[in-house]
Amino acid sequence: MNNFHQPHLNRRSFLANMGGGFAGLALTDLLTRDASAKIALHHEPRVKRVIQLFMTGGASPMDLFDYKPALEKLDGQMLGPKEKPDGFVAPAGALMKSPFEFKQHGESGRWVSSLFPEQAELVDEMAFLMAMTTKTNVHGPGTYMMNTGFLQPGFPCMGSWISHALGNLVDDLPSFVVLPDAKGLPYNQKGCFSQGFLGAEHQGTIIDATAAQPIPDLFPREGYDFANAGADPSGLALLDKINRAHAASHPGDTRLDARIASYELAAKMQLSAPEAFDVMREPEHLRKAYGMEEKVTEDFGRRCLLATRLVERGVRFVQVWSGPQGAVANWDNHASIIDELPPMTASVDKPIAALLRDLKSRGLDKDTLVIWTTEFGRTPFAQAGKGRDHNGGSFVTWLWGAGIKAGTAHGQSDDWGYKAEVDKTYCYDLHATVLHLLGIDHQRLTVRKDGIDRRLTDVHGNVINAILS
Repeated sequence: MNNFHQPHLNRRSFLANMGGGFAGLALTDLLTRDASAKIALHHEPRVKRVIQLFMTGGASPMDLFDYKPALEKLDGQMLGPKEKPDGFVAPAGALMKSPFEFKQHGESGRWVSSLFPEQAELVDEMAFLMAMTTKTNVHGPGTYMMNTGFLQPGFPCMGSWISHALGNLVDDLPSFVVLPDAKGLPYNQKGCFSQGFLGAEHQGTIIDATAAQPIPDLFPREGYDFANAGADPSGLALLDKINRAHAASHPGDTRLDARIASYELAAKMQLSAPEAFDVMREPEHLRKAYGMEEKVTEDFGRRCLLATRLVERGVRFVQVWSGPQGAVANWDNHASIIDELPPMTASVDKPIAALLRDLKSRGLDKDTLVIWTTEFGRTPFAQAGKGRDHNGGSFVTWLWGAGIKAGTAHGQSDDWGYKAEVDKTYCYDLHATVLHLLGIDHQRLTVRKDGIDRRLTDVHGNVINAILS
């Protein structure tokens, strides 16, 4: 049983009697709120919107946020597993200390690597999960797990669950937006943003932040003059008739509803998108703060600024991805931590700090949650001389914003950073905590599928109260 059952809008009626074209219709319907947003929350929410920053490839905790002085003492010693563990690309090498300097920052005394100087200034505003762990050290399953709670494809991601449960904050922008790296999509491609068995309208809307038209085909192309506000309404009425006949012969198929919903949203976005997606409307000093004038930070900075603009305008869940799938240009640093990690940290550090400061200056910190995470960590053992292998045993996540107890940390890994040791947290606990902040009891957000009450947290998960204010 779906505990968030909503009254079903007859979206097909949107296409009936549509004279005046999409943009004209949007004007007449702009103030009508989607019924899917009208639900009874389980408790008072602290958060209305979420920005998730996902570092594709497995960001190395002991080189970023999890300082391990024991590695300095044991550097070069062969103390790792003798047999190659499953998921390792190569046998474990010698223990390897971080090649980067660590210092304590803020009143909390949080240790941060020299690779993150900008974020280091903000640690007293963050809450760290220092003992995150996962069931795999393979990229595809690990990325699925951190996004959907399952190792296999076919399950809805967190953004889709939130869209399904809470609907839109506004009618003229999507509820769930994905901003992938300009270099390509992450592991699992669009599977990371999938709605799974939820309605197709809850899948992530992928935005190309670098394109002249971030959403393809939102406006007619040159040469199609007939696609205008004066388009013949009888043609749209015919389309509505065809849609009704198709729906009658395909009961239970959500794709038509999603397509019609997308037409409705497209109509409204013809008015809202040009302004919302145009980051150049922001003042020059702010664009500079995000790093948009520097080659190394331009792409991620642009997408962070766009994420700010989108949540400010009512998008409920925005994902900003760093790195594509593959063995290069992401956080999968097998060959050399010294050479491969600094370019990645340099590309995100300044934009992330600007994002947090900008959200706070706009007052959005009062109802916005920001999450920084990755699919797993890396080994304390060297690989290929100076690289690090996959490690699902321990990694770091931080949260910032509404409802978060600033300057705190929860959990601890072992002395090498190899395994989570104290207060382990899984994706289930992170997801349960995010839903809790949104006013949702993760155990009650269920959808009946093939005789099973499915939920984002599967049969696991506890709210991490230690990091909540």
